[in-house]
Formats: sequence, C-alpha cells, structure tokens
Amino acid sequence: MHGTDEIIREAEALPAEERARVVDSLLRTLNALNPEIDRAWSEVAARRLEELRSGAAAAVPGDEVLARIKARFKK
Repeated sequence: MHGTDEIIREAEALPAEERARVVDSLLRTLNALNPEIDRAWSEVAARRLEELRSGAAAAVPGDEVLARIKARFKK
C-alpha cells in the first residue's frame, strides 16, 4: 500500500485535468451528496447564467473581485 506522501507526489505529477478529477473524487468522500442542495445550486446557476445572457447582470473579472474583497477587509 502506498503511503500518503507517495500518493501526493504521484498525484502532483498528473496533468491538471486528472488532478482535478482526483480532488473531486476525494472531496466527494468527505461531503455526502445531497440531491436537494445540488438541485438548488443548479437552479441558482441557471438563473445567474440567464441574467448574464440577458444583460440583467454583468460579469466582473476575478482579479477585480479579489481586489474589492481585499480592500473591504483592510478597513
């Protein structure tokens, strides 16, 4: 059986897409699936996508969002 450090080293050597798959798989073992929560988040995501497509909401670049957050918490 592989030790934790060896598993981590092997995972780090994988391409990004495969590492993401490993992370997702491991997180699923920690967080039990809840269909009600998944459905609610899907509804929120669909609504937000429609708001973006219709122009009711505007996208904000991630670096701008992070700058706003940092500025807010420096006060």
